[in-house]
Amino acid sequence: TKLGFEPKDHADLGEALGMMDFETAAKMSGSRFVVLSGKLSRLDRALAAFMLDLQTEEHGYTETTPPFLVHTHAMYGTAQLPKFEDDQYRIADFNLNEMEKQAESVGQMADSIRENSMWLLPTAEVALTIIVRESIIDADYLPRRFTAHTPCFRREAGSAGRDTKGMIRQHQFNKVELVSIVKPEDSEAEHKRMLGDAEEVLKHLELPYRVVELCTGDLGFGARRTFDIEVWLPSQETYREISSISNCGDFQARRMNARYKFAEKDNRFVHTLNGSGLAVGRTLVAVLENYQNKDGSITVPKALVPYMGGVTEIA
Repeated sequence: TKLGFEPKDHADLGEALGMMDFETAAKMSGSRFVVLSGKLSRLDRALAAFMLDLQTEEHGYTETTPPFLVHTHAMYGTAQLPKFEDDQYRIADFNLNEMEKQAESVGQMADSIRENSMWLLPTAEVALTIIVRESIIDADYLPRRFTAHTPCFRREAGSAGRDTKGMIRQHQFNKVELVSIVKPEDSEAEHKRMLGDAEEVLKHLELPYRVVELCTGDLGFGARRTFDIEVWLPSQETYREISSISNCGDFQARRMNARYKFAEKDNRFVHTLNGSGLAVGRTLVAVLENYQNKDGSITVPKALVPYMGGVTEIA
């Protein structure tokens, strides 16, 4: 899409409005954090509320408010560990001196620390999927669909130099997550359904986007098929990922022993699916850039005006 003038980057727009502050955030927490204020802070909240309402009222997800700290077994069960351990924020939940006395080797010490750690949510997928851990679900109770708006925490290890400016790649970001638990024969149809559920957010916001299917080599550790939704950013003249919708088959179910009652004395593994519906911060970025005006003001998308108390422009 063409704006008819040279588009500004979302960070420049936000800073010029005096409502997006990376410098102050750096004083608090270091790089890759931001402080939003005023109408931009409300816009961030409005986006999350709109997404939750859409997914619960129109698409049938159950809104959930999970803990933001999870045990190691939850991270293993959803395949965040061990492969992505370097990207996670670990919270010490142990007596280190006592562990040192009991450990017989460095390796045993490392295993003990890992097993006794708590972890900040890298995505609400972890908390929502683990709801069915170690359970046998009545087949009539499937599918189960959950959504949650949570902060997400990622160290972004190895991403130095990539998107260091702005809100595209941060250590803390908000996301509305979608998770479905289904019978195996229903997972392919549910995958396409979830893709449509996420797309509806962008359609309501009237943001240009495209959908791409990942090739096998780009799939995540636990995924058997993934669709990425990419939104257009005028300042970069490119599409950027705003959601990944993945079908994990029975991979996570086997790791966390989540089954459903198929028949008498026959329990089978469920299939799990997850996706963003959407990443709130990146959606905020897309709104700022696509709805910017030549004078630096931002027109509020029609779908968000009720959530903004009737405000139609941010200036």
